[in-house]
Amino acid sequence: MSILLQQLNEDLASVVTDVRRSLVQVMDARGGAGAGTIWHGDGLIVTNAHVIARGEPIRVALPDGRTFPAKVLARDREQDLAALAIDATGLPTVQPGDSRHLHPGQWVMALGHPWGIVDAVTGGIVIGAGKELVELEAATGRNWVAVSLHLRPGHSGGPLVDVHGRVVGINTMMTGPDVGVAVPVDAVKQFLKRALGSVVPAPPREADEPSAAQYV
Repeated sequence: MSILLQQLNEDLASVVTDVRRSLVQVMDARGGAGAGTIWHGDGLIVTNAHVIARGEPIRVALPDGRTFPAKVLARDREQDLAALAIDATGLPTVQPGDSRHLHPGQWVMALGHPWGIVDAVTGGIVIGAGKELVELEAATGRNWVAVSLHLRPGHSGGPLVDVHGRVVGINTMMTGPDVGVAVPVDAVKQFLKRALGSVVPAPPREADEPSAAQYV
């Protein structure tokens, strides 16, 4: 049993190390910081609309220490999504998953920069998604992924990934001490298609706010 647990720990740590390569910091005009996810190697980044709500200029810090000014390509406040562009190429990207196949009990991990701690990760299980979350959908008119894990300020815009490192959501808010909420990745794909004219696929990797919730 200990060998199995050790292998599981090593596998999950490897997934986190890989995903961190496409995790960025997004800083707004007032010094606030959230997370972002590199969606395309030519500088396309996905984050939450509320992360950049306090205005431009916006800067993005990459894991390698480089910092770039960012242009807002599109934002959707209702879906709480935004697309940014930076002048960089050859960036490591996320691998989009399929949020339609999420099911309760599935293990997922959320990456971000909570309370200024860079590249932090937390894990938990899926509570439900889409039509399974009748109360959340009725309150907000949107589909969500709800997970039993700790999201904190700074997780916003970071990826929610499965055990294979595939992005299944974008971290958005917490609805209680042990419940985090993410925008399903399929909603992200639809947003990019509407905003940019097509779904931008990730190339293969190289070596109004709900009253009971709080955005992170």
